[in-house]
Parts: sequence; C-alpha cells; structure tokens
Amino acid sequence: MSKIYVTGIGPGLYEHMTEAAKASLEDADIIVGYKTYIDIIADLIGDKEVMSSGMRREIDRCEKALELAEQGKKICLVSSGDAGVFGMAGIMLEIVEAKNSDVEVEIIPGISAANAAASTLGAPLMHDYAVISLSDLLTDWAVIEKRLHCAGEGDFIITLYNPKSKGRPHNIEAAQEILLKYKAPETPVGIVRNAKRKDESYVITTLKKMNEAEIDMFSMVIIGNSKTYVTRDQLKMITPRGYQL
Repeated sequence: MSKIYVTGIGPGLYEHMTEAAKASLEDADIIVGYKTYIDIIADLIGDKEVMSSGMRREIDRCEKALELAEQGKKICLVSSGDAGVFGMAGIMLEIVEAKNSDVEVEIIPGISAANAAASTLGAPLMHDYAVISLSDLLTDWAVIEKRLHCAGEGDFIITLYNPKSKGRPHNIEAAQEILLKYKAPETPVGIVRNAKRKDESYVITTLKKMNEAEIDMFSMVIIGNSKTYVTRDQLKMITPRGYQL
C-alpha cells in the first residue's frame, strides 16, 4: 500500500530514536533524505534502496517521495530532530495537498534539537520558551528581528536554531544586540554542538560573551530568562519552574 512516513530521527543515534521511527525505516521500501542525515542512520537502513540529495533540495525530495509513493511504494522521508519542527513534515504535506494526492502521509515525531540540547545543559527550558531560527533563507530578516524583540520583551527562554553559517555569520551578532536590550548581560547561555551525537560538546557562557564561543550550523543556542542560573559546578543551567523549596 502506498504511503509516506515523514520520520523525525532525532539526533540520529539509535538510543535516541523512537521505536516508531525505527519501525518506519523497517517498513519502508525506499528511504529518502538529505545525504548527511542518511549517513547518520546508515547502520539502520541495511540494503534498502536509498535516494539522497544535498542541501536546499527539500522540494525535490518531497516530490520524489510522492512520485514513488504513487507508484505503490512505502517511502520513509527522514528529517533530523522532529519532522514537525523546522523539518520535512510541512513541505511534504503542502505538496501532497497541492497535487490533490490521496497518498497517506504519517508524521513520526522525534527528539527535537532544542530538547536534545536542553537535556545536555540540565534544565534550561523549565518555563515558557520561544524557538526562533536565525536563517533568513525562507523568512525575511525583518520578521526574525521582530520575533527576537518580542521574545526578549516577554522574558522568554530563547532557543536559536541555525544560529550561524558561513553565508550569514552576523545574524547571531544582531540577535545578541537585540536581546541585550531586554536581558541582563550576565544571562546564562548554553551552546551545544552536535547535541546527543558521538562528538557532542557544550559550553555555558553569558549573553554578553556568547559570540566569543564557537557557534555554527551544528550548534543550538539556549538563552535563559531572568530567573535562569548556573549550578555551583558551572556545568548545568536551571530555569526554576516556580516551586517553593
């Protein structure tokens, strides 16, 4: 029966992948995805047919997945983290809708990069938080700036996706400048690279010193709210939920 699984593989390691995600990989006839993510889960694919492509080919991958599914195949379209959080779920459903296709699409959730990074940092997301991508490839920078202002004014914990790339190295600096209008310079900031992968690393710093740390497209940046603090050993961030101890 034709079907498309849009599967969030989480960080990609077996132990951080849901049973439903593993089952969708097993059930599929063909695996479709971004080459980097396919490489991460190569051990789980076995000898299944694979179709991979590079960055900025999301529409092509979804259209190919739909074409194959309409031929009666079961397709697993993989997405890092959670497929519904800056992932492939939206564009896949948009294309199915636009083409008036009757192919069944099932979204398989996964651990998002924000949650993976937060677990490494301790408990920084224990209160209201905003998730903002600094990539202006698909969103106007003016809109991103407005969201940063609103999140800062609202004292949200802020998780930054796509914080810095070679093509837009200054967006993170602009975000820091905006947030310093609302948050104290000593606000704790955690930066996790390759969250919950084999080469994971992290640092805890401050909003003022944030851009002195290494930040790239494999990094998640979590900026605390006015109550967030760092543990005595300087290894964890805690945002109190408000319990009276």
